[in-house]
Amino acid sequence: MSAPVERAYEGSASPRPATGTRPGGSAGRRRRTIVAVALGVTSLLFLGATGRLFVFPRRDEPAPVDAIVMFAGSPGRLEHAVALAAAGYAPTLAVSVPTVDDPCPPPIPGVEVICFAPDPLTTQGESRWTAAAAARYGWRSVLVITSTSQTTRARLRLARCYPGQVLMSPVPPPRLMWPYMIAYEWAAMGKALVVQREC
Repeated sequence: MSAPVERAYEGSASPRPATGTRPGGSAGRRRRTIVAVALGVTSLLFLGATGRLFVFPRRDEPAPVDAIVMFAGSPGRLEHAVALAAAGYAPTLAVSVPTVDDPCPPPIPGVEVICFAPDPLTTQGESRWTAAAAARYGWRSVLVITSTSQTTRARLRLARCYPGQVLMSPVPPPRLMWPYMIAYEWAAMGKALVVQREC
């Protein structure tokens, strides 16, 4: 008569986890550690790429060229371009004036000043205009004035359009503009690499 009771007792027994342990605890901690490490590595790679591409891009020392070309944008570029032209680095200064609010510099003794509106009103349009003007005027070398953050993308755009020598002389944007300009450059660089891969 005791056998059925004994079987019922044995069937109702269920294993219990050891005191102080939780099922899947160590696996969950491993996953969280892996995610944290991956996020840390990704953040470091992103910061490194941002610094290399937009904050500390490759820049060139100014040297005598056939023309100085200023791409429109953040403050300080026009003054830098005019100073280089007045110092005798090139006989021609070309200034991008995409809107009526962008100033064309006053005459510079001994320097031909050209103000142009690129088509489209972008770095791509400025690069296309530079290539066309170089073919028209015989420019074999240009010194391009950009912002620091735009330098890498401008160099990429010019390399697709213009076969001559390109020197880049960037001007740092105002400190408060850096966050916006870096975000803009990441988006614009992605567009240049993926969508607009031609001149």
